[in-house]
Amino acid sequence: MDATPLPDRPCLPHHTALILQGGGALGAYQGGVFQAMDEAGIAPNWLCGVSIGAINSAIIAGNAPKDRLPRLRAFWELITPERPSLPFIDGDLPRRFENEAAAMSALALGQPGFFKPNLPGPFFSLPGSKQATAFYDTGDLRASLLRFIDFDRLNSGETRCAVGAVNVETGNFAYFDNDSMTLGPEHIMASGALPPGFPMVEIGMEYFWDGALISNTPLMHLLLNIESCSALVFQVDLFSARGPIPRTLRDVGLRQKEIGYSSRTRLVTDFFKREFALKNHLRSLLDRMPEERLTPEDQAERLRLRNLPRLSVLELIYEHAVYEGESRDYEFSRRSMLDHWNRGYRQTQQTLGQKDWLLIPAEAGIVSHDINRDRS
Repeated sequence: MDATPLPDRPCLPHHTALILQGGGALGAYQGGVFQAMDEAGIAPNWLCGVSIGAINSAIIAGNAPKDRLPRLRAFWELITPERPSLPFIDGDLPRRFENEAAAMSALALGQPGFFKPNLPGPFFSLPGSKQATAFYDTGDLRASLLRFIDFDRLNSGETRCAVGAVNVETGNFAYFDNDSMTLGPEHIMASGALPPGFPMVEIGMEYFWDGALISNTPLMHLLLNIESCSALVFQVDLFSARGPIPRTLRDVGLRQKEIGYSSRTRLVTDFFKREFALKNHLRSLLDRMPEERLTPEDQAERLRLRNLPRLSVLELIYEHAVYEGESRDYEFSRRSMLDHWNRGYRQTQQTLGQKDWLLIPAEAGIVSHDINRDRS
């Protein structure tokens, strides 16, 4: 069943998915993406996130539609308090210095509502103690999650939400999905427990770290569970797989982080495009075969292939400014938060202006669009 059409917009499919990559302080970009969607009347009913993307996903899914944007913005304003800064001087070098100073402050002092130094620190703690395996304590994050998320609503089934983490002992990737389990603060915290900064999170008899250690992009979870549904998918990446050749050692660190955390979103998308193309071809061959030559297994496969998903994926990829360095994912200044948020907002508005991109393909498979790539 399709949703009611929006003014001057194509009729949206039953599923609207928001897929949020991890990236620390860059997660404010995702807030801007959601604001543009919210203002356009596009409400996601399926969210998947990793790390900061898991926190943003849980805040969105864990609130009534009218409260989602205010609660999300309030969380980001809490963890990026306004602090005295140097007089404004225009230019890349002064801005780089300002950003690096904010990043060093986060490393030394932590961020309110998020994390604080884990005293006396891992180097001065006994093996096996809570302080021995991480530089920061995330108890403040737990309090913030309880403050900004209604966990009864999150688990009500109104909006599907899944967050990715890694089992510390087995090294296996795991998704905590409210479609099959009850989510609590510990599941969200586990998805963002990036070592050695943040401590592993105990859930039941197991321990978990940040899902970005294996895959920073939860698109695969959606594609493996979409079944025969059609969906409009907003894929929001905070690290770009594409980038320039490094020219300095600073550029090397920046590019290394981008490659490591981009998780090759387009590679995943292209793989499923090819898979759906092959399945469509197989279905066409089975349709042309005489009925008497089809085995019961062939008939069952033909029926299954007639119900493949149809997806339109809108790729929104954060592209760093020239003054941003390797520390941009832990640089939590209010100024940078607003820059990231506004950039996500503007880029999503431009994307939503391409009305044809909101249309679901007529045949089973995936079509993808990127405002920066397609415009160029």
